[in-house]
Amino acid sequence: EVQLVASGGGLVQAGESLRLSCLASGFTFDDYAIGWFRQVPGKEREGVSCIGSRAASTYYADSVKGRFTISSDNAKNTVYLQMNNLKPDDTAVYYCAADRTAYCSISAGAWYDYWGQGTQVIVSS
Repeated sequence: EVQLVASGGGLVQAGESLRLSCLASGFTFDDYAIGWFRQVPGKEREGVSCIGSRAASTYYADSVKGRFTISSDNAKNTVYLQMNNLKPDDTAVYYCAADRTAYCSISAGAWYDYWGQGTQVIVSS
C-alpha cells in the first residue's frame, strides 16, 4: 500500500521556522520525485517546492525562494521541507505528493501519482 505521511506542521509566529517531513512507503522511493503543495480554503492549490528522484532537480515557488529548502534522505524514505522566516501568507495545509520522474514540477497542472493527507501550518503575525 502506497502511503505518504506528512508531518511537522504547527502554529508558529512570523519569523519562526518549521520543518515538514514526508515519509513515503509502498513504492521505490529512489525512482520518485516528491513535491510539496499547499492550499488555503477557497483558493487554488499552490506548488511550493519539489525534488526530483535521486535529487536530480529541485524547484521552488518564487514566494518561498531563499526561505524554504527541500531535501531528501533516501535511507529514510523521507523528504523534508525546511521553512524559515515564515510569514502569515505561508499559512495553509501542506501536502506532499510523489511522481515517478527525475525532473519534478510544481506548475499548476503538474501531475503526481500519489498524495499524502496534509499537515496544517499556521503562522501568526
